[in-house]
Amino acid sequence: MHTPEVRQEHGPIQNSEPQPTGSHDPVCGMTVSNDSQFSTEYEGQKYRFCSQKCQTTFRAAPERYRISQLKNEQIPQTTAEPLTGAAEYTCPMHPEIRQIGPGVCPKCGMTLEPVIPELEEEENLELKDFTRRFWWTLPLTVIVTVLAMGGHALVLFHGTTQNWVELGLATPVVLWAGWPFYVRGVRSVIQRSPNMWTLIGLGTAAAFLYSVVATLTPDVFPSNFMMEGRIGVYFEAAAVIISLTLLGQMLELKARSQTSAAIKSLLGLAPKTARRINADGTEEDIPLTHVHSGDTLRVRPGEKVPVDGQVLQGESAVDESMLTGEPIPIMKRAGDALIGATLNIHGCLVMQAQKIGSATLLAQIVQMVVQAQRSKAPMQRIRSMNPTFQADS
Repeated sequence: MHTPEVRQEHGPIQNSEPQPTGSHDPVCGMTVSNDSQFSTEYEGQKYRFCSQKCQTTFRAAPERYRISQLKNEQIPQTTAEPLTGAAEYTCPMHPEIRQIGPGVCPKCGMTLEPVIPELEEEENLELKDFTRRFWWTLPLTVIVTVLAMGGHALVLFHGTTQNWVELGLATPVVLWAGWPFYVRGVRSVIQRSPNMWTLIGLGTAAAFLYSVVATLTPDVFPSNFMMEGRIGVYFEAAAVIISLTLLGQMLELKARSQTSAAIKSLLGLAPKTARRINADGTEEDIPLTHVHSGDTLRVRPGEKVPVDGQVLQGESAVDESMLTGEPIPIMKRAGDALIGATLNIHGCLVMQAQKIGSATLLAQIVQMVVQAQRSKAPMQRIRSMNPTFQADS
């Protein structure tokens, strides 16, 4: 079988050559300028690369990385796995639930969170939304509760007038502040996975609807339901449950955001870029996620070691206190191992990258912390395996 020739070229691309298929490296996805010195022609198409490493990888299996002209899409690439893995989300209560992108848990209805928190903390929209709903409706809840508990003593309203006042006060609390809970409750019924949102939704909706009917059409109730000229209503019960649930959700969301502080501090130890030495001797700063195993990197004085690897040239003292706690720097020479995120003190080192992405020691530590935070106590595991026990409790 004839294998298409893979021809390597260096230097600027002339106008007479085939037009480039894109401005991205087909191996790592990095943006490449049109004057890149690393280029390869394959089946009449011109491909450009960010480094000789990507060029060699492409030449070894060009069909794997070629761009389909019929479907106009790029075949999956082999990129260095990012340390953060923020594209994957999980439920804080059910770690077995995993999906790509945000959403809600099909079991408990909670909002999914990144498997590993982002280093750059983003605004928690759910916490902001719940906080706004809680504080805007808290005065209404307080007023309707005072009227329901002490209205007969204050004698502010007579007969059904108090019911109408409570209806006006409780409606924004139940229908607006409690709307996210009803959405989750309906979703739990549709997915046949009853949870606390099912209970909250049914309880508050029943209390509110009963009270609305008692206010609008009191004549449909038996005469012995009448007390002080009106039917007893439960607007305050629905409003208080909604407000307390909002408060609990706010406290839980704040606590969950604080538990990720340790992970974010670990992620902050890794540098953002690495200085790569190309085959022609030139150097360039590249994102950490574009480092490949086998790349030659330079670590200058005062910089952090980008990934795990081995010293090729140079001699320097490296501070490894972030792992060992030892305050005295350790001398590193050719052949010695380097750990990512450790600090190069004074000398200049040339290293070879060996472990990247999730294979680095720092990434493994982060994974262990994440797993420890989401692990269940023995009693929780018993509950999850015994539905009868969970229902009774």
